[in-house]
Amino acid sequence: MSQRVDPVVVGLVANRLHSLLDEQQAALVNTAFSPVVRESLDLACAVFDSAGEMVGQSSGGTPGHINAMATGMRHIVAEHPPESLADGDVLITNDPWMTSGQINDITVATPAFRDGRLIAWFASCCHSPDIGGRILSAAAAEVFEEGLRLPILKLRTADGPDRTLERLIRANVRTPDETMGDIYAQVAANQVGIRSLDRMLDEFGLDGVDQVAAEIMRRSEQALRTALRAIPDGRYSASADSDGFDGEAIHLAVTAEVSGDTVHIDYSGSSPQSPHGINVVLNYTRAYTSFAIKAALAPEVPHNAGSFRPVEVTAPRGSVLNCVDPAPVASRHLIGHFLPSLLFEALRPAVPGGLPAMSADALWMTVWRGGGIDEPRPFTLTVFGAGGTGARPDKDGLSTTGFPTGVRAAPTEVLETLTPLVQRCRELRPDSGGAGRFRGGLGQVVEVTRHGGHEWTVNANIDRVDFPAPGAESGSAGAPGEFADVRTGADLPRKQLVRLAPDAVVRLRFPGGGGYGDPRARPVEKVLDDVVNGYISIAAARDEYGVDVEYTGDPDALVRPPESYRVRSASPRRSGG
Repeated sequence: MSQRVDPVVVGLVANRLHSLLDEQQAALVNTAFSPVVRESLDLACAVFDSAGEMVGQSSGGTPGHINAMATGMRHIVAEHPPESLADGDVLITNDPWMTSGQINDITVATPAFRDGRLIAWFASCCHSPDIGGRILSAAAAEVFEEGLRLPILKLRTADGPDRTLERLIRANVRTPDETMGDIYAQVAANQVGIRSLDRMLDEFGLDGVDQVAAEIMRRSEQALRTALRAIPDGRYSASADSDGFDGEAIHLAVTAEVSGDTVHIDYSGSSPQSPHGINVVLNYTRAYTSFAIKAALAPEVPHNAGSFRPVEVTAPRGSVLNCVDPAPVASRHLIGHFLPSLLFEALRPAVPGGLPAMSADALWMTVWRGGGIDEPRPFTLTVFGAGGTGARPDKDGLSTTGFPTGVRAAPTEVLETLTPLVQRCRELRPDSGGAGRFRGGLGQVVEVTRHGGHEWTVNANIDRVDFPAPGAESGSAGAPGEFADVRTGADLPRKQLVRLAPDAVVRLRFPGGGGYGDPRARPVEKVLDDVVNGYISIAAARDEYGVDVEYTGDPDALVRPPESYRVRSASPRRSGG
């Protein structure tokens, strides 16, 4: 191939790579065993050039997986240079400091060969349903307590799988079939990507992807640099607090220094690393930081190694955002997911049109376990759920939508089919979205019990109970989260194992997103619509928005049509509507 890369070929190859990566992800999802991958899509798929630089990613997936895996591939390539590899090799690791910062996340990487020469890599990262150790929480004091840690190893060669390694994994996890089934699915999905790449190269008459990949990455880099040049040079700072562990809050601080077409993100001033498993490795900090910069400034730019280059990320060694091995890290997302909202807060004054208010941010992850002596059907089930996103400068926030992760919740029917769990309630939470000219997204209410009369446990890896999402530009904060025993009304311990009685009912009230702008500027008709739809109460319409709404229908009616409501008056202090 000539040194000059045909720009038409670059565009065609970029689109085809995107398509085959979606094919890779579809193969992974359709062959996975666990609902974590199959239903919740807690995964990422990507293609890399021969040097391990990320060229493209699938449509789905989470920033914490994909961007951290992009950094992690450098470790994999460094440990296994081309001369040490052969067609048929498959590599595996879950080392938190090499990939996505959590021992439950397993990366499987497969080198692609053509005519005996390594030309690319396909890889995926998935959240394992179990990896042994403590059930996922923040209660561990060291990473050694959190499960089986795999250095970069060869899972397979051309001669077949490493049966000893497979036996070792199966012997150390509570869900051996699901865990190994998901790993097999990752191996198969990588092969789907490699076969599709081979066909594409034949079609375009190429002998590799490196030159085209370099141009794809260069275009992303230049697009992000152009977006950065539109931002006034300067230092932009913000801070926020998260619940931390057992009453010990974590402080997060950031300064973004924009200079020409680069930005330096520094997290100095953040809390020191915690003795509990909420610490974040620098890989994960970089992952959500680079995602936030691109989302804020150039969301349409394809995400690859090129879009990382203008963004420099630093955090003090030994801080909660750059923890030192062997710090516990299992619930690192409860801190890492705050970073995009924190950066939006810092950059809001510099971005034309503004940026969203803070969101519920940290994905709520509950791990339910039933495995006593008399349990007829032992189970370990990871369930995800989301609160509301922050209101946007020109739109309401999204309700029960994961941000910044993108992981989705599994349907109730799936959870109740796989386990004896019962979701008694799963509904939107009125008045949870922060009031504003644009309202924050709503959280949800979920109540869980179980069949069978056996004791069970839950680990609730949750946040925004003590520190709800603040509003922006005079908007109000979203509602804080709650985690309680329905029978007693007592709050339950968070981020640690909770033993439950056979008849226990657990209630989770997810937090809402912050509001944007003065609530008294929200149009009256929108306030009325929110009341009619059950998003806010009549009391909130009056107290927060200055709109007196009256219900004129049957007070006992379960269905209340819109015509049963009317606006009685609006406060003269309202600034709009």
